[in-house]
Amino acid sequence: MTTTAEPATTERPPTRQRYRPTELETVPAVTALLERLGLGRLDAEAVTAFGGRNDNWAGPTTTGEQVFVKTVALTPDGDCPELQRALSFEELAERRLPPGSPLRSPALLGADRAAGVTVHRLVPGARSGAELALDGDFDDELCRAAGRAVGALHGLGPAEDVDTGEAPLPPLAWLKALPWSAVQERSMAQIAAWQLVQDDTEVVAALHRLRDLEKTVPHAPTHCDLRFDQFIRATDEAGEGAGDLYLCDWEEFRLADPARDVGAFAGEWLFHATYSVFAPTGEGPSRRESDGAGFGLSHEEIVARGSASLRRHLPRIAAFWQGYLESRTPDAGLPERAAAYAGWHMFDRLIATAESHATLNPVARAAAGIGRTVLLGPAAAARTLGLTLASGSSNPHGRGGPRDAPVSPGPSDAEAADGHPPHLGRRTVPGTAAASDDPHAPHGSTGHQGSPAPREPSSTPAAQAAHAAQAAPALPAPHDLRVSSAPNGSSPR
Repeated sequence: MTTTAEPATTERPPTRQRYRPTELETVPAVTALLERLGLGRLDAEAVTAFGGRNDNWAGPTTTGEQVFVKTVALTPDGDCPELQRALSFEELAERRLPPGSPLRSPALLGADRAAGVTVHRLVPGARSGAELALDGDFDDELCRAAGRAVGALHGLGPAEDVDTGEAPLPPLAWLKALPWSAVQERSMAQIAAWQLVQDDTEVVAALHRLRDLEKTVPHAPTHCDLRFDQFIRATDEAGEGAGDLYLCDWEEFRLADPARDVGAFAGEWLFHATYSVFAPTGEGPSRRESDGAGFGLSHEEIVARGSASLRRHLPRIAAFWQGYLESRTPDAGLPERAAAYAGWHMFDRLIATAESHATLNPVARAAAGIGRTVLLGPAAAARTLGLTLASGSSNPHGRGGPRDAPVSPGPSDAEAADGHPPHLGRRTVPGTAAASDDPHAPHGSTGHQGSPAPREPSSTPAAQAAHAAQAAPALPAPHDLRVSSAPNGSSPR
C-alpha cells in the first residue's frame, strides 16, 4: 500500500496517515459480508486505509454507512485465532462493561469467522494516537483517559471464553536463534537488531525471568498489543475537537499479566521521546526549525535534546498511571513488571521500525540503550516513570516484581529542580563494537564468552543515546547471526 500525501500549506494540517487500500476485487469476502449485513458495497472511489499489518478499508458504503473493514489471516487449517480473540473481547465487553464505562471500542457491525473479516462502524474523523502524538495532541488529559480505559479493561475479570494462551512477545525461542524463514523475511537492520538482543546475555536472562514471572502473577483481560495507533479519537473534518477516545484492534486479546499493557503505553512514550531527539515532532522545536532527522547532532546536542524530551514526555506516563489507578487497584508488583515490559517494548519497536532499513539508525541504537536500562533496572525505572503506588508500597523482591540489575539511584529533588533530567540507570547498550572472530562472542567483548567490555557509565538516558548513536554497530556477518536449524518458524506477530 502507498501513502496519500497531504497538500503543503502554510499552517501544517493535523497528521492523517492514510494509505491506498488493497483492491476490493481481490477480497470478495469483504463485499459479501457487507451485503449480508444490508450495508451495500464500499464506494471504491472514496475508500481509504489505515496503517497496520492487516488489509483494511475505511469509508462510506452505497447505503451511506461509514464503516471500517478488516481482514485477518487464516491458519493453514482454516482456523482464525486472531478473529476469535477479537470477538471474545466483544462478547465479554457486551456482558460486563457498564453504561458510561471509560473503555470504548468502535461498534462491531458483523463478522465472517470463516473468512476472517470484521466490519465496525467508522469513528467520525478518526485520528489515531500515533497521529495525535506526532502533532503533540496526545496530551495529559488524553493520556489519563487512556489510563482509565485500560484500567477498566483489566477490571473486567476472567472469563472462560477468553484465550489463556501465552502472549507471543517477547519470543523466547528467537532470543536463542531466529528461524531461517524469519531471517529470509527480515531486513538487514532487523537482523542486526535481533543479534543485538541475542548477544546481550543480561537482556536475554531478564526477558526469561519476566516471562517466568508472568506465570505466577494475577492475570486479567489484557490487550497485549497496546500501541499509540490502537487508540482512536473522534474529531471533526478539520481534525479538531475533543471527541471520545476509543481502543481497538483486539486480535491479541487474552488473559495475561496486565502489566503488559501498562508497560507498553509507557514504552510508547519512551520510544517517542527517543525519536524526538533525532526527528521533529509536533512538540518542542518546530518542524521548520528542526534540522531534519538530526543524525548529525553532536553529543552535547543529543544530551540537551534528550533531557528536554524526557521532561516533556514523562508527565504523559504519569497521567496515564493516574487514570489507571482511578479505574482499578493493581497488585503490588505491577509497577516494576510494567517498567520491565516498557524496556522490552523499546526493543520491540526498534525491531519493527527497522523493517525498511539496511542499517540500525541512531534512533534504534538509542532506543536499545534506554530499553536495556529500563529492563535491567525496573524498580528504579518504575519510580522514574511515575509508576508508584500509595503508602510507599514499592514491591519487594519475591512479590511479583522482577529483580533489578545494579543501577544508579535516581536524582535527588534538588537535582530535578535544577533541571537535571531523570536517571534511568547507568547502563549503556552493548553491541556497538565490531564483531569479534568468535561467532558467538557478545558485541563489545574481547572475543571471549562473558560480559561485554566495560564502558564509561552514562548519567542520563540522553547521554546513553549519545554514546549509542555515535558508535554504529557492524551489520552481522552470516556466521554471526544465530539461526535455528529448523527450516520454518512462525512469526511472533
